[in-house]
Amino acid sequence: MSATPDAATPERSRPPRLSQRDRSWVEGFAEYLVHERNRSPQTVRAYVSDLEGLVRDIAGHAGLPVQDGALPDVLGEIDLPDLRGWLGRLALAGRSRSTLARKGASVRVFMAWAVREGHLDQDPSLRLTSPKRTGTLPDALSADQAGRLLDAAGQAAGAGGGRAAGQEPHRTAGQATQRAADRPPGPGPGRARAEEAQVTHRSGPLTVEEARRRAVAMRDAAILELLYATGLRVSELAGLDRADVDHERRTLRVTGKGGKQRTVPFGVPAGTALGRWLDQGRRHLAEATGSEGPRHEDPLFLGVRGGRLGVRQIREMVNTSLAALGDTSASGPHVLRHTAATHLLDGGADLRSVQELLGHSSLQTTQLYTHISIERLREGYRQAHPRA
Repeated sequence: MSATPDAATPERSRPPRLSQRDRSWVEGFAEYLVHERNRSPQTVRAYVSDLEGLVRDIAGHAGLPVQDGALPDVLGEIDLPDLRGWLGRLALAGRSRSTLARKGASVRVFMAWAVREGHLDQDPSLRLTSPKRTGTLPDALSADQAGRLLDAAGQAAGAGGGRAAGQEPHRTAGQATQRAADRPPGPGPGRARAEEAQVTHRSGPLTVEEARRRAVAMRDAAILELLYATGLRVSELAGLDRADVDHERRTLRVTGKGGKQRTVPFGVPAGTALGRWLDQGRRHLAEATGSEGPRHEDPLFLGVRGGRLGVRQIREMVNTSLAALGDTSASGPHVLRHTAATHLLDGGADLRSVQELLGHSSLQTTQLYTHISIERLREGYRQAHPRA
């Protein structure tokens, strides 16, 4: 794509729009991902964002003029040097190898689709290489950090130091799994009614605002417990409905990537926190829109306006909770997913079970977690063995 070095680029607060043709191609590609590849909304948004970023980067680098806030046609004019230059600029900007690999994959899938649809005569991405993923994972929390995180959330929810009366301290995910297997399934939300006195205001009934704040704290405690207990992706948790919870068996019906469903167990602490939220907290947020009763969409977790709690709000809450620990730089709900997997393997769970729990399509992805566990084993060996 030839550059126009003397083209002026006016200042604007919003990025330029894609041309009508490029936008129609991207929208057609998005429909293909949804209807033929069965990709999740989150995955489709990532593909679309990558393509929009590609167009704007190449147009900006080439100095293409913007007219009425829109770019000229770009996608049909891209060649291999354009793609290599785009990835190179992203690398110089400090993007991770995993990000570059994902963006390169997005472009290759799009270009192959565009050729099949007759939009392009040839695929410029056939010889495009992008860095392989590093195969590294974010740091997992220690068992102590995970326990303090969940205890603090429980205390904020009025559960008395993070656990209900008679409830044992938090254990690692592996310990909790074994412990739960030795105990009979617990009751559903009704169990939390017996704890109602623990969360009422000592000086009298809560005001509406106090009740909503307490409800948010109960909701957040249940979310943190479930993320650690199950290793769910944040999008999977946000998509849960009340009907997806089996309180008797303590399991969740989870819809993962590609619309695949799996059944995921959770332990007693998560069940207690979830029951408290459903029995004592949820109704206070549902009242904001009158959404307490069953309806076509019946979200498990609600926002302060009564609608389904979104991924962004969950991520912000988790980041705030992690920052409050004070001794970790970890952030994001995925840290709890990594922590759950690592603690399960540390506790003796086999790879296949963890793979099914996390919803990994490939065992190779799950095996990344064994590297973390082995490193922890080595560190413990070096510290404890006299001839290490």
